[in-house]
Amino acid sequence: MDIIISTSSGKPIYEQIVEQIKTAIVTGTLAEGEQLPSIRALANSLRVSAITTKRAYADLEAAGLIETVQGKGSFVAGGNAELIREEQLRQVEAHMLRAIESGRAMGLTNDELSEMFTLELE
Repeated sequence: MDIIISTSSGKPIYEQIVEQIKTAIVTGTLAEGEQLPSIRALANSLRVSAITTKRAYADLEAAGLIETVQGKGSFVAGGNAELIREEQLRQVEAHMLRAIESGRAMGLTNDELSEMFTLELE
């Protein structure tokens, strides 16, 4: 599992870790039951604080994406790929709604917006 941290990103490091692990679960890069690196090992490999990776793992566990077994480590929880996909679909819909609202604020018609969307799909 490769996680790339951007120090120039406006997002906190723990959020970058969470997003990349979520993406790895959705795409199947991380399979159900697969063990994640320990908090300390991930922190060392990313050169970040163990507190940062602990927060990322806590957020992932709270979302039901990973499970932590005392003394054994953290593992990818089962059945969450569809849940993450739904969340991502809602985000795409929100982006599309903002684009529509921007277009309407400029006076674009539904036909013009549809044409723009179709052109971008090509």
